[in-house]
Amino acid sequence: MDQKVNLRKVAVIGCGFVGSSSAFCLMQSGLFSEMVLLDVNKDRAEGEALDIAHGVPLTRPMKIYAGDYDDIVDAAIIVITAGANQKPGETRLDLVKKNVEIFKAIIPEIADRHCMGMLLVVSNPVDILTYAALKISGFPKSRVIGSGTVLDTSRLKHLLGEHLGVDSRSVHAFIIGEHGDSEIAAFSSANVSGIPVHEFCELRGFYHHEKATKEFAEKVKNSAYVIIDKKQATYYGIAMAVKRICEVILRDEKSILPISTLMEGAYGIRDVVLSMPSIVGKDGVEMQVPIALSEQELKSLQESADLLKEVIDGISF
Repeated sequence: MDQKVNLRKVAVIGCGFVGSSSAFCLMQSGLFSEMVLLDVNKDRAEGEALDIAHGVPLTRPMKIYAGDYDDIVDAAIIVITAGANQKPGETRLDLVKKNVEIFKAIIPEIADRHCMGMLLVVSNPVDILTYAALKISGFPKSRVIGSGTVLDTSRLKHLLGEHLGVDSRSVHAFIIGEHGDSEIAAFSSANVSGIPVHEFCELRGFYHHEKATKEFAEKVKNSAYVIIDKKQATYYGIAMAVKRICEVILRDEKSILPISTLMEGAYGIRDVVLSMPSIVGKDGVEMQVPIALSEQELKSLQESADLLKEVIDGISF
């Protein structure tokens, strides 16, 4: 990461449910000592900054304030959550045209100021908008990443952990592809502490693998729709995913996360952004990690990429 950035500073653009929840989570994390909030509604940004700042005496010292684009130039990470919300019955891809237009207003403001920090795109549809941010900004691909399927993968681990009666942190499995309806649960490479997931299932008395894996994949895919139907929005889970990604970058952990990043030929996929496990550290994405996929998983991944490419081809950046 460039030395011109303040490694203890983060910016959050967009102060809706996801942005404000992410800001609150980042305040509690202790990763940063300065946070600036931006929103098209300046009063909203000021209100959120005040509300969160009032809790600082109960945690760790931190400067939290509402600002403008001039205030984000030295931020180590710029978290972008701005965009229209996903409505009940609306897919993430339905949001694309509205939110690409919003990004056409936001990203040039960042690029024109030669910001040297990471861009972490969270707004949906995250794969399309990460691609848009990459193309509009002209930044290196390693510095423009999306939250991708980090939350989806966490949902899968949670479900498998509950099902198998084990700590979900011992479950190693990925959701790959689009963060959305065409995402793929890569069960062929899933394991529990090194034991293939199907073998571990049998250890726990579960044998109907094909039926179970389909059910889990559907539950993960529909999680956001269920939550939106019940409370109109999802924000706590993604806020924790944002915190985790920031943590990996700031601490140079070189952890493997399924973030949205540009594909350049792996699995026969090129010039599209989607989620694959990647090594992430202080300089962003170091490399994608190849995982074993079944023939059907590979076919589904390529189909997911084709769907995203079709949307991208219909947009002018």
